[in-house]
Amino acid sequence: MKGNRAGKDHEGIAMSRTERICVIGLGYVGLPLAVEFGKSRPVVGFDINSERIEALSRGEDSTREITATELAAATELTLTSDIAEIAECSIYIVTVPTPIDANHRPDLGPLLAASETVGKVLKPGNLVIYESTVYPGATEEDCVPVLERVSGLVFNRDFFAGYSPERINPGDKNRRLPDIVKVTSGSTPHIADKVDALYREVVTAGTHKAESIRVAEAAKVIENSQRDINIALINELAKIFNRMDIDTEAVLRAAGTKWNFLNFRPGLVGGHCIGVDPYYLTHKAEQLGYHPEILLAGRRLNDGMGAYVASQMVKAMLQRKMAVADGRVLVMGLTFKENCPDLRNTRVIDVVRALEEYGLTVDVHDPHADAVEARGEYGVDLVQDPDAGAYDGVLLAVAHDEFRSMGVGAIRSLGRAGAVVYDLKYVLKPEEADLRL
Repeated sequence: MKGNRAGKDHEGIAMSRTERICVIGLGYVGLPLAVEFGKSRPVVGFDINSERIEALSRGEDSTREITATELAAATELTLTSDIAEIAECSIYIVTVPTPIDANHRPDLGPLLAASETVGKVLKPGNLVIYESTVYPGATEEDCVPVLERVSGLVFNRDFFAGYSPERINPGDKNRRLPDIVKVTSGSTPHIADKVDALYREVVTAGTHKAESIRVAEAAKVIENSQRDINIALINELAKIFNRMDIDTEAVLRAAGTKWNFLNFRPGLVGGHCIGVDPYYLTHKAEQLGYHPEILLAGRRLNDGMGAYVASQMVKAMLQRKMAVADGRVLVMGLTFKENCPDLRNTRVIDVVRALEEYGLTVDVHDPHADAVEARGEYGVDLVQDPDAGAYDGVLLAVAHDEFRSMGVGAIRSLGRAGAVVYDLKYVLKPEEADLRL
């Protein structure tokens, strides 16, 4: 419902509900944000992918983060791929991906392109907020100069900037945007207050106003760098315990009885955050003449887990006198996490490639992954209905609910007699799997 409404945050900063917001990029991060704001204030959701806009206009979200009902409830949300339709906005929130390239270097291409788009429509008094993950300094050192160059305006005189890192957890229906504390920041104290007040409109869990944009940027990259290092430690422990013939999960359950033991599990580390963010921090550190040791060691170990898993599978097959060169393996799951269609930076592909290098024929089955995306991104043709009794090995790579509900009997029926069942995700009981990480 439109009108002249205004709210105040805890520090008394007035936020007019008539200010029009533009969310740039309508993926896993941008769409939920646009929908939440679109319930109470004018919002334009912009994406360069016109097919994405058409699908969302029909109430169809391929990320499965937002339902048709939720889209319909955002009564003040307009969707477009036309830059002319965002010219009247006064607050621009950039939520585009920030991936890495083949050499693990930050790829700011989408972010800088989005900044150019905003720069073309930027007006005096406007505010640009970035949510994309970056290294400390990127907002003011990389993005703001683009805004100034394209718009001809002067930063912190004509326009202002903020940074509020996304904390979206794809596929998580219990912790959604309003339920996760939001870190906020701004390029001046007043703008920091304004950004904080803005997000308090939609984040019921509250906000944390950081001292500066650089602090907020740094907080984001260390959140996932910390997880990456902890998982790397557990992965290394799993390798050690495998040599000792000790069940890693049993060890973790026992250690977990101590109140301050951190509950991490071994596995493949992919996705758009944990497997990417540490490289943004190490890139900046190396620019400053510091070579990170722990961060890069964790990355190397986690990036090598796909090859390790494949070698364990092949070793088990050879121990059973199976002909690896003519063998077939079924990999169950391709997405980077369970119950989610997100294929970005999935490290399951590392297992697939390594198994193929051993000469194995690998089929991949995933009820959540998009077949067209899997083929286009990784050259993998998903198998919709795996042939029962056709495989020498079955590898449970992703813990989708569909796989959990199958039970060991149905999973084993996919393999030939004596087939190796490798449970990467502890879907089965210890005695039901031949191999576990």
